[in-house]
Amino acid sequence: MATRGDVDLSLKQVGSVEAWSTVTVSSLVDGQIQSLAFVPGAHVHKGDLIAQIDPRPLRAQLDQTIGVVARDQANLVKARADLARYTPLLAKGYVAQTDIDTYKANLGVAAAALQSDRAAQEFARTQLGFTRITAPSDGVLGAPLVYPGAAITANTTGIVVLNQIEPVWVTFALPQDSLPAVRQAQARGAVTVQAQLDGDSGKPISGTLEFINNAVDVTTSTITLKARFDNADDRLTPGQFVNVTLPTTRIANAVSVPVVAIQNSSTGSFVFVLKPDGTIEQRPITTGTSTADRTVIDKGLAAGEQVVVDGQMLLVDGSHARVSAN
Repeated sequence: MATRGDVDLSLKQVGSVEAWSTVTVSSLVDGQIQSLAFVPGAHVHKGDLIAQIDPRPLRAQLDQTIGVVARDQANLVKARADLARYTPLLAKGYVAQTDIDTYKANLGVAAAALQSDRAAQEFARTQLGFTRITAPSDGVLGAPLVYPGAAITANTTGIVVLNQIEPVWVTFALPQDSLPAVRQAQARGAVTVQAQLDGDSGKPISGTLEFINNAVDVTTSTITLKARFDNADDRLTPGQFVNVTLPTTRIANAVSVPVVAIQNSSTGSFVFVLKPDGTIEQRPITTGTSTADRTVIDKGLAAGEQVVVDGQMLLVDGSHARVSAN
């Protein structure tokens, strides 16, 4: 049937799903994997334990620094006491100025040593904390890259790959001549992008266009765009291919018919119209812009008229037809 209403013109392309971020989780300290605390493919939250490095060597280093700090504190107490004890004796001539200077220097050295060794203690404590390897963000974990017992090197050995999939990117490319229409759509506000998975009978997934590359690929004359999808239901998985629909223009109050109703001849386009008396009229039309499934009719049809969308090869002008029950 010919209908009147707003018609959204859109661009269609094949896109690919990409993780919002991909991180290869590694250790910040050398050591031996003591245990893995995740199931491959599991969802994790930021801060969840992923792996445990054997903490014993670093705990021993921390204990050593604690002992050094305790010694420094005792040395500082003694240096203060010495200076306090001998300073009054300088005026009585029982000690020399050089002795007082030495006690002052000893106090300064003891204070500096304590400050330095406290920093070393804090560093050792931090290093011990790094033996607990946690998720840097929410996401889905892949298969382990190492297993318990393996010796790993700090910032080098990967433990597992973490993909952040809420949200995700859908990346696609458009011909460069489509870019002005996209820019015009952006000027009107946020541009909604829809993605449909092959074999998925559910409703298309809606996202928002957020990125247009800053250069056209000179080899393909296309430009890369990215849309953000919240993906709260995990329907999109990194690496998938999806059919992307990007609305660019809206034609207001237009008469349109299904694309399959349009026929062509040497004299131009036409449709078969089912008249109220059950006869068929072959009517010439002037077509406008087409979307994926409908064509705008600039001239020749009114809203509400019924057009034939199947079996046109069996029809001629004036023949009789009836509406199928299907």
